[in-house]
Amino acid sequence: MEDWPNILASDYCYNVTDGTHDSPKPVADGRYLITSKHIKNNEIDFASAYKISENDYQKIISRSRVNQWDIIISMIGAYCGFCYIESSNKTDYAIKNVGLFKVGDEIKCKWLYYYLTSPQGRQQLSMLRSGSTQPYIALNSLRNLSIPVPDLDVMESIVSIMDSIDAKIKVNRKINDNLEQQAQALYKSWFVDFEPFKDEEFINSELGMIPKGWAIGKIEDLTLRMASGGTPKSMNPEFYSGDICWFTTKELVDGFLIDSEKHISQSAIDNSAAKIFPKGSVLMAIYAAPTVGRLGILSCNAAFNQAAVALIPKVGIGSGYIYLTLYNERNNFNNLSSGAAQQNLNVGLVKNYPTRIPSQEVLNNFETKISPIFMNIERNQREINNLTRLRDTLLPKLMSGELKLTK
Repeated sequence: MEDWPNILASDYCYNVTDGTHDSPKPVADGRYLITSKHIKNNEIDFASAYKISENDYQKIISRSRVNQWDIIISMIGAYCGFCYIESSNKTDYAIKNVGLFKVGDEIKCKWLYYYLTSPQGRQQLSMLRSGSTQPYIALNSLRNLSIPVPDLDVMESIVSIMDSIDAKIKVNRKINDNLEQQAQALYKSWFVDFEPFKDEEFINSELGMIPKGWAIGKIEDLTLRMASGGTPKSMNPEFYSGDICWFTTKELVDGFLIDSEKHISQSAIDNSAAKIFPKGSVLMAIYAAPTVGRLGILSCNAAFNQAAVALIPKVGIGSGYIYLTLYNERNNFNNLSSGAAQQNLNVGLVKNYPTRIPSQEVLNNFETKISPIFMNIERNQREINNLTRLRDTLLPKLMSGELKLTK
C-alpha cells in the first residue's frame, strides 16, 4: 500500500455490528431474511432466501438495520468474507449471521468495499477466519480490521475507475439474467407445456401425457458418460502448478465456466481421482448447501472437485438442453438431497432420475433456437471474466502506488 494512514474499521465506520443470531420462523408473506449464503457477486440472492414475520423483522432491524451505503459481509460458512454494498435508499430485509459496516457515505463505502475485495483485503480477512470445518469471522475481528485511508481526492479517483468497470460487469450480468430467463421460458414452453405440439397425438407415460414418438428414460440416457470429480492432495504443491483448469463448486453460479483461478498439473490427474472433462460438459453441484443443484457448462476442458457431477452430452443432444432439463428439476433434486449437516445428492440418484426424451427432430429444432441464446450468454460471461480480471489487476496496483493517478 502507499504510505496512507491505517484506521480501524470501528473508527472508519460509525458502527460495526452484525445481524441476529436467532432463527426466526419462515412465513409465507413477510420480509426477507438474508444470511451469509445469499451474498455473491456483490448481489443478494433473494430468490433463495425465506421471509420472516413483521414482528421478527422489527426486532432484528432495531439493532442491525441495513441502510444506504452500508456494507454487509458474510461471517460464516463457504462464502465467509463475501461483501455487498447496499446502494438503495429503501431497504426491507433483515440479516442473520452477517456483519454490517455502517458507513453512510457513498465514496467511503465504496472504498471500503474495494479494499475488502482487493488481494490485501482478502488476505487480511482470511487471516481473521477461525474454525476448521465451518470458517467464521468474529464480530470483534471485523471491528479491528485495519483500513488504509488515502486523501479524499485519491479515494474518489480510484473509486471512479473501479465503478466504471463494475458498471459494465453489472450490465452484462443483467443481460445474461434476461437471456437465461428466455432460455428457461422456451424450455418450459416446449417440454413442460408442450405448446408447439398441442395439435399432435399424445400417449400416456409414467410422467404423464407426452407427444407420440417421445420416450421416458433416465438422465444418464442423455449422456455419453456421467462421473464426479476428485481433489488432488494439497500436500503436493506440484499438483497445483500446472495448466489444467480446476474448478470447485464455489464457481458454480449457473451459467458458463470460462476459466479458473486455480490450475492443476497432469501429474495431479494421473495420481488422484481427478479427471479431465471436455468442453461442453454440464456440471451440477451434488454436495453441501448452499451449492446443491447449481449448474455450469464448461467452456474449456477442465477438472473439478468431487462435490459436482459432470454430464457429457450424447451426440445430437446439446449442452443447453441438458442444462435446462436439470435446471427445471432443481427443486425436486433439492427435495431429494439428504444429510442433516450437509445437503447432498449422489451420482446414482442423478443418473437414474426419470426424464422425458423427445424425438431427435424435436431436439434438433430446439437446439437451433436455443444455441444463439447460449452463445450470447457465453460471450457476455467471457467479457465479465475479462473485466473482473482487469479490475482485480488494477486495484492492487492503484492501492500500492505502482500505478500513479494523474490529475
